Amino acid sequence: MILYNVTVKIDHAVHDDWKAWMCDVHIPEIMDTGLFHEYKMCKLIGIEEEDGITYAIQYVSPDMNSFQEYQEKHAARLQQDHMKRFENRYVAFRTLMEVVSS
Repeated sequence: MILYNVTVKIDHAVHDDWKAWMCDVHIPEIMDTGLFHEYKMCKLIGIEEEDGITYAIQYVSPDMNSFQEYQEKHAARLQQDHMKRFENRYVAFRTLMEVVSS
């Protein structure tokens, strides 16, 4: 399995709107691609929140081919939607991990 992790620090001023949009629109659109079979949205704890609240959204893909299909067919559009809606109000980075044991 492949774990695609997106870490986002979101500005306090748009936090509630961002969280609702993520849960109601963005994450469902990603899951609707059919290329991930589960996700978890986690709030980081024990870190400084002065300039924003940090979340890690983890999507589980069955294999690298499925993840690559997501990247090729869907990622740019979905990331652009996020960027347009919350421009200059967040920072994000992405990591890709292979699950070796669970």
